[in-house]
Amino acid sequence: MALREEVFKEMLILRDRTPDISGSVACTVDGLPIACDVADEGAEQTAALSAALLALSRRMTTTAGKGTLEETLISGSAGYAAFYPAGPTIVLTVLAGPGTNLGLLRLEGRKTAATLAAIASQMS
Repeated sequence: MALREEVFKEMLILRDRTPDISGSVACTVDGLPIACDVADEGAEQTAALSAALLALSRRMTTTAGKGTLEETLISGSAGYAAFYPAGPTIVLTVLAGPGTNLGLLRLEGRKTAATLAAIASQMS
């Protein structure tokens, strides 16, 4: 099975396990979309911003001496955007509504990112 199909399958499993998730995007660290589970047409823009935020978050974590980046969480008035590095080549962005169980979002987001990293390493 192709990388896109495997990644998309895992994104659907993530949505099933976490009811408040409204969508997700997986992209390369260069900002190219791999798979998209969002309702609108913003996948390309989300992918590009996700890659940029990953780079900034990694730099901030290193500069601040806080170890390896695990996630970046943005909280807005209409919900959350969580970003997870999925190995060295993929960024997983997860969108969720207000009132989301953040513990569950973090747990499932990290689990899915680890699965995506494993899939990518098997296919390379």
